[in-house]
Amino acid sequence: MLDAREAWARSKARDADIKAWAWLPEELAYPPASDLQGPLAGAGLGVKDVIDVAGMPTRSGSPATSAEPARWDAACVTQLRAAGAVPIGKTVTAEFAYASPGPTRNPRLATHTPGGSSSGSAAAVAAGMVDIALGTQTGGSMIRPAAFCGVVGFKPTFGRVHRQGMSVLCDSLDTIGWFSRTVSQSQAVASVLLPRGEPQPEPARAPRVALLGCETIGQLDAASRQALDDCVARLQEQGATVAAPVLDADLQSLLHIHTQTMLAELARGLQPLARSAQAGLMSPVLREAVKRGLDIPHADYARLQRARERLSREWRLRFGEVDFIVTPSAPGPAPAGLQSTGSSVFNRVWSLLGWPALHLPTAVTDMGLPVGVQWVALPDQDHSLLGWAARNAGQSMHTGTN
Repeated sequence: MLDAREAWARSKARDADIKAWAWLPEELAYPPASDLQGPLAGAGLGVKDVIDVAGMPTRSGSPATSAEPARWDAACVTQLRAAGAVPIGKTVTAEFAYASPGPTRNPRLATHTPGGSSSGSAAAVAAGMVDIALGTQTGGSMIRPAAFCGVVGFKPTFGRVHRQGMSVLCDSLDTIGWFSRTVSQSQAVASVLLPRGEPQPEPARAPRVALLGCETIGQLDAASRQALDDCVARLQEQGATVAAPVLDADLQSLLHIHTQTMLAELARGLQPLARSAQAGLMSPVLREAVKRGLDIPHADYARLQRARERLSREWRLRFGEVDFIVTPSAPGPAPAGLQSTGSSVFNRVWSLLGWPALHLPTAVTDMGLPVGVQWVALPDQDHSLLGWAARNAGQSMHTGTN
């Protein structure tokens, strides 16, 4: 992986155009060689600016927050340091990891959005500034920017990466994940943040796959439809069995539950700020989201969570014999303009269920914008999902060059 000293130098030299970094030190404090032991020895690490790094400020993309440096690392940063990684700076996030985008531009085409809310982390990896960077996902904040920037994005099973030291937006949704340039790099991070016991033998067979086109909740453009079709065709050529269940009503219900859950939890989490003297520093979009969330009665929230639990049990049974699901990552390539982070319609269901999700970049459009596919697995099948991708998708990935 790219050494932290080179990563820092590249970031300082290139970021005037990309604006992926919310904070970079004037000089990099590079640890002694004795501290750089482990699978990520010396690797430069970007950290989304909702996650604490000792000595660096955590601003959450908002002027309402303090510029004082954090005193301690977040738990996940501590784990990665112990494995030899070196945090080089804080990457741009949408305001409080919600909707109002930061200044980051898409390295593939600067007039197009990099996605969000983990915009800076995805862009820093896509621009070749770092090989790995931490992000978070509440709705589509990992998979969508990975899709738009053309990098590998991984959102683990909910709750498996400890959130101490993270500014949590939605308690039952927020998940820490990471971006990388290759699946093998993502596996290296997973070996640190998702440690497992005895290695499981890889299945000596082709995968069992479910295809969810999700046509009733979002329309795919031609390039993304082709990416999905090509992925399925390659898997079938490799011997995979593919089923296509129809789950239209469930998908609609899960999307509704996600929207209401996110608003209710976001509102209660940000209520102290919304009622403080700093409330005027919040964007109108965020203030409106807080208002809408506070209007949701607790009884309605509780009812939705019961429906969520029921659907989660049903879906675990429905996909119990499937190795992974192939589904869209985004409706199309990154949209033009920087005022929006794009649609997360194909990501929210998996955030609500808490299942691990992986974006694989597989092609580019005539404009040079990346497209790809999303693979999803049952909870706690994170290593298996990455393993299937390493064996069945590696040669078809397209991450560009920088």
